[in-house]
Amino acid sequence: MEYEIFNLGDVTLQSGVTLPNAFLAYKTYGKLNEKKDNVIIYPTAFGDQHVQNEWLIGNGMALDPEKYFIIVPNLLGNGLSSSPSNTPPPFDRANFPQVTIYDNVTLQHRLVTEKYDIQKIALVVGWSMGGIQAFQWGATYPDMVERIAPIAGIAKPWPQTLVVLNGVSAPLMAVAQFEPSKLNDLTSADLRAVGRTYAGWGFSQAFYRKELYRELGFDSVAAFVADFWEAVFMTMDPHNVLTMLWTGEHADISANSSYNGDFDQALKSIQALAYVMPGSTDLFCTAEDNEYEVKHMPNAVLKPIESIWGHFAGRGINSADNTFIDDNLKQLLTLSENG
Repeated sequence: MEYEIFNLGDVTLQSGVTLPNAFLAYKTYGKLNEKKDNVIIYPTAFGDQHVQNEWLIGNGMALDPEKYFIIVPNLLGNGLSSSPSNTPPPFDRANFPQVTIYDNVTLQHRLVTEKYDIQKIALVVGWSMGGIQAFQWGATYPDMVERIAPIAGIAKPWPQTLVVLNGVSAPLMAVAQFEPSKLNDLTSADLRAVGRTYAGWGFSQAFYRKELYRELGFDSVAAFVADFWEAVFMTMDPHNVLTMLWTGEHADISANSSYNGDFDQALKSIQALAYVMPGSTDLFCTAEDNEYEVKHMPNAVLKPIESIWGHFAGRGINSADNTFIDDNLKQLLTLSENG
């Protein structure tokens, strides 16, 4: 797997904890032009690494590396950027500090400005927790970001989202008997139950009813849960998973000194042209939540992905959904503040 490392040095996080020798893993596609105005930031989602974002990048697509300089920064905690699995003691495994979406975005900003001297970003796009990062970029750097496109992402964890994310982490906590001192005993095998828990939320009821898992090569629900959901989660590190889940549970774009918890004000401060694309049947990052957010953003349009693929309508695995997303990104990239 090819990627680059941006060393951040000792970083003081929102929590007040200093993470020594922090770093971001990232990959770039295309070339930065002379004006440095062809930049797209495309952060990764929970559990994903930059390779999982590549389905949306390609010649002739909206994210065309022949036209744009696309930077894909890996989420803190995902195993490539600073994470519980690759940080030495005393911050390894369950001792890794709590990191927020705000931490991720401010450190990505350092990458963009210090490494490349970029002052304008044409677009920030992302799916799920990548979408939350797009919202955070727009709220934290409103004069820098020209467009955002959150896909199946929300600007804060609404109550239903919190319930789901907490439920996904619960199997790991149960293995540790809800004792922090026992968390270091967790292994990847303990993630099997996490996969089964998430299986009921990633896709819609209609997806299962219509047996669309067959399009992914599985001949039964049981096979899909075991060989897709369990298998994917068991390749992860349990401490990385808990770190990323905590990040998701605390991903409120107003939870910082700029907005002091004023969520509506944070939304109003996003000046970027925005296409917000929820999955119409998403069970925990719902279109209704995005509808509220769009109403409070000055330059935003709600563009639901009419799909029964639930949260995963934005994941790049269903061709009709992929075409909808790419077409809307192409349209968004043609818009200017006056157009």
